[in-house]
Amino acid sequence: MRKKVTVVGAGNVGANCALRIADQELADVVVVDIVEGVPQGKGLDLLQSGPVQGYDVLVTGANNYEPTANSDIVVITAGFPRKPGMSRDDLLMANYNIVKPATEQAAQYSPNAILIVVTNPLDAMCWTAFKVSGFSKNRVVGMAGILDTARFRAFIARELNVSVENITAMVLGGHGDTMVPLVRLTNVSGIPLTELLDEATIARLVERTRNGGAEIVKLLKTGSAYYAPSAAAVEMVASILKDKKKVLPCSAYLEGEYGIHGVFAGVPVKLGAEGVEKVYEVSLTPEEQTQFGKSAAAVAELIEVLTRNR
Repeated sequence: MRKKVTVVGAGNVGANCALRIADQELADVVVVDIVEGVPQGKGLDLLQSGPVQGYDVLVTGANNYEPTANSDIVVITAGFPRKPGMSRDDLLMANYNIVKPATEQAAQYSPNAILIVVTNPLDAMCWTAFKVSGFSKNRVVGMAGILDTARFRAFIARELNVSVENITAMVLGGHGDTMVPLVRLTNVSGIPLTELLDEATIARLVERTRNGGAEIVKLLKTGSAYYAPSAAAVEMVASILKDKKKVLPCSAYLEGEYGIHGVFAGVPVKLGAEGVEKVYEVSLTPEEQTQFGKSAAAVAELIEVLTRNR
């Protein structure tokens, strides 16, 4: 029997997640959305792409969670997108009121699933899903670091005119302006980035990475990024379903790692069949640790707001 993945939200991110999962024949897909007809229509369209693309998975759409029963993974993409001038934090309460009921329904129908959260503000929404679902911490994980790292790698590759496949990078911390790209551990086929680019250029690329989402929002004007976010989420889906145990930067619940307690933040994790199977603690410089602490504190502030208002 094929695996089953539910994608909550039939918008651009959700639809592209469903397409990539189907294209890679990772699992049957159920797309859930509150708008009548939209998930069903997109599901049917994706199903009819199968004969052309050569995939045999079943893609369906629904307005309720009954068809999602016994999913192996639930990817939560539903929420309001960012608009020009809007920070991820502005989305906090609006998207909390979407992620909370979505998590409740997903947990009810798929009590053994692993939750992958994509909705912004990412780390706070991970905390919401974790608290609402009652799942163990290894079964709730956020898509952030893979996307942030991909942006950093793409900018470096273009700057140096080399293949993106040769760039190894890591971005820690919350998914937002306080993220911490670790320049010290970034290299091009083993060559330290600091030997290839000057300090000013690296600083420019770091800043562009931190504002990568906002840059796209400003250009699109009516939405936010979805191709790269969906690709990042599906890399996580593949690593879990195939038990590949990839080491990927993801938002995970920290209980003392990096000196952080009780929040989700981007860290390198081993992602396998059990979800987050290990959190890796990288030795940080005092400056990096300070930056990481500030990033985690920004997430903690959002959680405090949620705790007061929920």
